[in-house]
Amino acid sequence: MPALPTPSQTVGPFYGYALPFAGGGDMAPAGHPDALTVHGYVYDGAGDPVPDALLEFWQPAPDGSRAGAPGTLRRDPVTGAVLGRDGVRFTGFGRVATDADGHYALRTLPPGGVPYLSVCLFARGLLHHLYSRAYLHGPGGPPDDRLLAGLDPVRRATLLATPEGTGIHRFDIRLQYDGVHEETVFLAFD
Repeated sequence: MPALPTPSQTVGPFYGYALPFAGGGDMAPAGHPDALTVHGYVYDGAGDPVPDALLEFWQPAPDGSRAGAPGTLRRDPVTGAVLGRDGVRFTGFGRVATDADGHYALRTLPPGGVPYLSVCLFARGLLHHLYSRAYLHGPGGPPDDRLLAGLDPVRRATLLATPEGTGIHRFDIRLQYDGVHEETVFLAFD
C-alpha cells in the first residue's frame, strides 16, 4: 500500500519557551514622566482573542535617534537566564506576549520623528510574521503621514490607536475581517 501524505499543520506556537522575557514590554525607563501605555487585543478571523500571539515593537527614541540602548537586559550570572531589563535606559525595542484573553500591554516613550510604532506579529496559523504600524494621536489629533493618506478611510482606521486617556492608547490587531471589523493593514517588505 502506498504511503499517504501526512496532514499539513502550522508550526508552533513555541514563543513562550524562548522569546518572551521579563519586562519585555517595559521600553520606557521606570517612572519616566513621559511614559505612554499602548495596549490592545489580537483577534482572529472569527473575532476571538488570540491567547498565544507575540508582538515586537520598534521605534526611535523621543529625540529621533535609532541607536537604542544595547546591554539593557540583565541575566542570571549562574544560569544565563534573562531576568529582565535594567529599567533605566530606553531601548527602542519591546517584545510582549498576549495573555490568556489575547491582551498585551507596552510601556514606552513618544517616538521622535515618526508618529507610529512599528509592529511585528507572530501568531498561531501564520507561517510568516506580519508587519504593521500603530499610529499614535498627537496633540493635534491623528497624524499626517504618507502611508495613512494613501489608504481608504476604513482601512486607515485599522492603523490608528485610540486615545483612552492621558498617555494611554488602545491598538487592537485583527488578523482577518470578521464580518464586522476590518482586517488590520499589514505591510509587505521586499
